[in-house]
Amino acid sequence: MNSEERKITLTNDEGEEIGFYVLEETRINGMNYLLVTDSTDEDEDGECYILKDMSKQNEEEALYEFVEDDNEIDYLFKIFSELLDGADVDIEK
Repeated sequence: MNSEERKITLTNDEGEEIGFYVLEETRINGMNYLLVTDSTDEDEDGECYILKDMSKQNEEEALYEFVEDDNEIDYLFKIFSELLDGADVDIEK
């Protein structure tokens, strides 16, 4: 993991904090999306997820939710694959 990548911490409904590492981000139709992984090791297979930024413009903290719609995931996966120059990434559905 290089120093340019950043880590975000999400809090689930039970109050548990979960760390993810941002691989890529993009903005589509006014919505921000993050491609994240739970692994810091490039040699280790981690799970990848796509998060959608649901924050309001003036909120101090970001509010992310997992993208769960299969059609939306497939569409975003193609975009993230192009942004990552065809890197070997499997999105968890």
